Amino acid sequence: MKILNLYAGIGGNRKLWKNVDVTAIESNPKIAKIYQDFFPNDKVIVTDAHQYLLEHYKEFDFIWSSPPCPSHSQLRFNIGFKANRGYSKVKAIYPDMRLYEEILLLMWWFNGRWVVENTVPYYKPLIEGQKIGGHIWWANFQIAPINHGNRNHRGGTVESLQERKQLNLSKYNIKNKRQILRNCVEPETGFHIFNCAFKDKQRTL
Repeated sequence: MKILNLYAGIGGNRKLWKNVDVTAIESNPKIAKIYQDFFPNDKVIVTDAHQYLLEHYKEFDFIWSSPPCPSHSQLRFNIGFKANRGYSKVKAIYPDMRLYEEILLLMWWFNGRWVVENTVPYYKPLIEGQKIGGHIWWANFQIAPINHGNRNHRGGTVESLQERKQLNLSKYNIKNKRQILRNCVEPETGFHIFNCAFKDKQRTL
């Protein structure tokens, strides 16, 4: 079972996977180092995930992609632009269409199982996905509903997020720990979705 974990971060989605061969792609060397500490048996590559997917997608059985979400975010648009605030509003930015490039590539060119996750966008998604837990998921398999509660996406202390995400950053001297943890997919969700992908093959973690 060869898995490609794109935009891997510190590995929240991967936390509960067992007995798998994982290649993790992360562009930030400091975050990649933390991922490698947490998952020493994984192959970690510091490079651009979008390009790596294009060049290597045929080598894997299952691909998980979690591309950056701010340019699609309802939160950024509704709170940063539409809300009646006294301070400067966020500037308009182009939605990052690499999200849809990856969905289309996987949908039409990849023979294995795949899933792409992102924030629920402020616009109607250009490709229909499945809304679960405040995020939207595109996949070539059915994802059963899961209730994992409030993701604390707008709140939560570093300590509470570490407990929720089951990943401890206390020994690392790195900025934006709270943001890094907020970006993590909950381990239970990663576990649930992987098992949904291979339910028909009686494959569980």
